[in-house]
Amino acid sequence: MGDSSAPAAAAAVKLPVPGKRNILITSALPYVNNVPHLGNIIGCVLSADVFARYCRMRGYNAIYICGTDEYGTATETKAMEEGCSPKEICDKYHAIHKDVYQWFNISFDEFGRTSSPQQTEVCQAIFKKLLENNWLSENTMQQLYCDTCKRFLADRLVEGNCPTPGCNYDSARGDQCEKCGKLLNPTELLDPKCKVCRNTPRIRDTNHLFLELPLLKDRLEEYIRTMSVAGGWSQNAIQATHAWLREGLKPRCITRDLKWGVPVPHEKFKDKVKFYVWFDAPIGYVSITSCHTPEWEKWWKNPENVELYQFMGKDNVPFHTVMFPSTLLGTGENWTLMKTISVTEYLNYEAGKFSKSKGVGVFGNDAKDTNIPVEVWRYYLLTNRPEVSDTLFTWVDLQAKLNSELLSNLGNFINRVLSFIAKDPASGYGSIIPDAQGADSHPLTKALGEKVGNYVEQYVEAMEKVKLKQGLKLAMTVSGEGNAYLQESQFWKLYKEDRPSCSVVMKTSAGLVYLLACLLEPFMPSFSLGVLKQLNLPLETQLSLCDEKGDVERAKRPWDILPAGHKIGTPAPLFKELKDEEVEFYREKFAGSQADRIVKAQAESEAKKLAGKLKETKVSDGNTAKKDRPKKSADTKPKPSAPADAEISVSRLDIRVGLITKAQKHPDADSLYVEEIDVGEAQPRTVVSGLVKYIPLEDMQNRKVCVLCNLKPASMRGIKSQAMVLAASNSDHTKVELVEPPQGAAVGERVTFPGFDGLPDDVLNPKKKVWETVQVDLHTDKELVARYKDLPFTTSAGVCRVASITEGSIR
Repeated sequence: MGDSSAPAAAAAVKLPVPGKRNILITSALPYVNNVPHLGNIIGCVLSADVFARYCRMRGYNAIYICGTDEYGTATETKAMEEGCSPKEICDKYHAIHKDVYQWFNISFDEFGRTSSPQQTEVCQAIFKKLLENNWLSENTMQQLYCDTCKRFLADRLVEGNCPTPGCNYDSARGDQCEKCGKLLNPTELLDPKCKVCRNTPRIRDTNHLFLELPLLKDRLEEYIRTMSVAGGWSQNAIQATHAWLREGLKPRCITRDLKWGVPVPHEKFKDKVKFYVWFDAPIGYVSITSCHTPEWEKWWKNPENVELYQFMGKDNVPFHTVMFPSTLLGTGENWTLMKTISVTEYLNYEAGKFSKSKGVGVFGNDAKDTNIPVEVWRYYLLTNRPEVSDTLFTWVDLQAKLNSELLSNLGNFINRVLSFIAKDPASGYGSIIPDAQGADSHPLTKALGEKVGNYVEQYVEAMEKVKLKQGLKLAMTVSGEGNAYLQESQFWKLYKEDRPSCSVVMKTSAGLVYLLACLLEPFMPSFSLGVLKQLNLPLETQLSLCDEKGDVERAKRPWDILPAGHKIGTPAPLFKELKDEEVEFYREKFAGSQADRIVKAQAESEAKKLAGKLKETKVSDGNTAKKDRPKKSADTKPKPSAPADAEISVSRLDIRVGLITKAQKHPDADSLYVEEIDVGEAQPRTVVSGLVKYIPLEDMQNRKVCVLCNLKPASMRGIKSQAMVLAASNSDHTKVELVEPPQGAAVGERVTFPGFDGLPDDVLNPKKKVWETVQVDLHTDKELVARYKDLPFTTSAGVCRVASITEGSIR
């Protein structure tokens, strides 16, 4: 059963093949003035890599193009900061980007740069066509000029207050507000400042060239109407594009006062300006392909035979659905226009946003420097891919996904199967895959084959639609089915009592191990290589899921996937547990901004030196010797709690993981249950809940729940309720579900919210309305995660969820 390593994919030059599906894949070109963070990685290059690997595994002729976006103001600014030339900045950061993506196993066919001679050539050729076809106009525009720096200020060299009503962000850039996403002109900013000298610039007239988008409107709208349906554009891409069209297309300036960029081949402008980065950056996809092959037009001017898939973050959408297609349509040439666009929302970090400029979050080189393997990083980012709404990176969630999904589900299944086969012939199969006579008539195995076959078909359907998160979930479901199959078959008993049936189970399970290596290769290629090694299959094995080879059909008969008599390799654990102390270490290490971390590291280094000196000189602090100090009594020490006048926030709630040990109907109220709940104290608490209408009594027994433990006790029909079980309800309150901690969460542990570390009140004062104020922000999201505002209910074993109510209210 596609391609399992990046170097092999990058070796040969690829051209479209008649009669095959030819797929051209691009990911937004990462800007070269900084190290990419995890949000950038999942937003474009990693998502596109998963799709490229999937296409190769399906036997499609796919090529994946990317590179660093190197021209423009941000590079000039960074060069000023670091006291070097823009070229030196680009060389430095291009190498860093390349190194990070190589570590992440990103399988580009070509990873280039936009500062190449090919970029100048392609960009200028497109410009000349637009000029010939009269789609360009010359206009005087007002631009901010800094008298101190003696220069016109490009968009990114200006910062000020966002003019959008209700936003008021005070660090909006001259081209776009980072907070609300609105595209801006620098002259629209309120209280603008030059980023270099912080003085207020003035407005001056300057001449520039504009692309006449209004004249291209009909052609563009026809393209959007047709392709957004044919290509199944993601909803967020359609919304962002229509928002632009609704505002009305305006002529868009394509030149800028810059030194570092592609020169404009026009007599009047040659000494003054370069192309605006958003005109020339998407052209980088074309020029980088031309670095891959001189026959690049076979990819880019061949819409009948080539499908273009583009991956990016949501802030890049209008440039790919409006600006770039308009540019290509305006040339009058037969360009391959984008068929499918896959857009991600933002991945946030712990309590805030990832930010390159502010240095907040985990960056590509940080991930590389942890001892967490690359397949774990890829898996976590992809399960958390922000496809329909922003998602949150937390270290606790990464730990939960690794320990419960990769280690306990996937790794456990593979290790159980291969370890049993590897046992010596007296207690196993001596590392030889047994024959599976009569597998077709083995009911449990036949049922498994049908289930797995259905999941693989659903996987293919999801991946074809670029629903990567769903594809990954389906692959992991196959692993879950494998574990259930092993348990139900009781293979360890069969080995002694019914050896032929045991052989069927083992051969089928070994086939599933191989199938999982295929399904998960796009997501975790290094994991798949590890599985191939343990199966003793050549590492260059072309993992395949082709219709032509019958691979998808074969998934329904997993006992036929691997041949009987094949000798496997040496089984070994594929994943390692991530411990609480490691999580705490990483949370601490990557807290704050990069600048904060440097200061902290320096302070720690100084403290260590000082401690060393103190030790050498044996300085005494004059305190009484330990044995003479009075002992603190645990009984007399008051339990710390939040001060009564503390700010109202979720940290004042004492929400704990509880275990319902007993539940029964209230003797005097038909709609109420009475539960005994263990919340980690000496005695269980009695809790009364109005859940009879919604949850059957048998479903209330022996299950973990989230319990609010510091509400003032209240009598309900004669029984005092000492806490409250948290549940979510839909908008019309016809459906209610319990908020459930992960199975691995410890009874009695406090449910926390990243960034809110305060102590809870002993008892919530009803007069202060703490619970009522916080409750309005408790809800479930589209991924069924329980949240306070944007922050998940978090335990040591992962986040808390509900079964099916999305965007419900929690109380």
